Amino acid sequence: MSVSPADFNQALKVGRPPNVVKLFPNSKALLVSGKVIDRALIAKGKAMTIAANGRNNFIIRGALQAAQRANAAIIIEIARSEGGAKAYCPVNYWNMARQVDAACNELGITVPVAIHADHYGIKKEEDLAFAKVEIPTIFEAGITSIAIDASHMPDDKNLLANLALAPFIPAWAGLETEIGEIKGSEGLSSADEALFLIQGLNAHGIFADWIALNNGTTHGLETSGQGIQVELTKKIHQTLAPYKVSGAQHGTSGNKSERLRSIANQTNTTKANVATALQMISWGLEVNDFGNALLDENGNFKKVNGEGMSETMWQEMTAYADSKGWKGGNYKNLNLPFETRFHGQPQAIRERMAKRVEDFVHHLLVEVFSAGNSAPLAIEAILTANSYDLGPKTKRTEDPTEWTADKIAKRAALLDTDKGPAGNFED
Repeated sequence: MSVSPADFNQALKVGRPPNVVKLFPNSKALLVSGKVIDRALIAKGKAMTIAANGRNNFIIRGALQAAQRANAAIIIEIARSEGGAKAYCPVNYWNMARQVDAACNELGITVPVAIHADHYGIKKEEDLAFAKVEIPTIFEAGITSIAIDASHMPDDKNLLANLALAPFIPAWAGLETEIGEIKGSEGLSSADEALFLIQGLNAHGIFADWIALNNGTTHGLETSGQGIQVELTKKIHQTLAPYKVSGAQHGTSGNKSERLRSIANQTNTTKANVATALQMISWGLEVNDFGNALLDENGNFKKVNGEGMSETMWQEMTAYADSKGWKGGNYKNLNLPFETRFHGQPQAIRERMAKRVEDFVHHLLVEVFSAGNSAPLAIEAILTANSYDLGPKTKRTEDPTEWTADKIAKRAALLDTDKGPAGNFED
């Protein structure tokens, strides 16, 4: 499947949201709303695309080149913990669109790309006032899609937080909501709480494009071997079918290809987040066939000679980590202090860092996620709408008078949910 130059130019003309046009008036990069990406994967059927967490610039470049090879629509994202006000990554909410746009123009990327602010976390009601100020700034910086993650709070507070922040999110933007923190096998999401959240949003004219669940995964390194619970996900998605909300699969790194194929084939998932695996791959660490970093007998990561960064750089990184007492998942904190050092390596090494990501992401897109040739479907959706704003997938069917703040609290009290243990489960 290919797109004619005329159709691409028309999509470029009408398909870029106003914030993108303002920032990059002369760009040839097709940065689009997350809604466009979701619709393309729905049209493809039994397919999902990668939401690649761009923890460094080489991941962004590699993921974009993979999408171009696969002719696939793609999402580049960063989470608030990774790239918010207290970032541990050099890529953040305010520079990610600029990095993606620059890379697309440099590399000749013509597939549609959404710029997603993942896991915009709200942990308590007091966080809302700050979020109302900050969220508009990230859209001003080129974000085209956002995940409001108030899953840390009780069900009624989660819904009310989503309602409170909705006016600060452009109507054209992709919207993700979440139930259940990503805690592995503990605190699993239920169909009842998912339905509660989506119905409550619907009653107020808010139509999420995606919902994220705790369906058995973890952020960071997958160690349990259990991973995604496909049947649970399928059940929840079937319950939500009347509301036409797609699934967003979090905690993908470390899950076997067969399980990821099952999620694409058997559920309504169109977005699959991959973060830790891409970081490790770009660095040149030894991973298994589904991206989980392997450890030696002393519990240390293993660097593949001639892959990723230089061996000298890896020695410097591990020495720095040792000086900080960082092990395992805490190696993520190396992203920020070493990004400039990565760029100071010879061109051949920089290119192999991105190439390793490209090959891994291309395999996922084509062989696992079935996202190949989804880019023309995204462009078709833009041309059919003749707009950057595709509108909602459904309409309001719930009665707003039954979803007032008081009634929301009473409904939530009747839910039988298990939020799992307390703690910090971000990555």
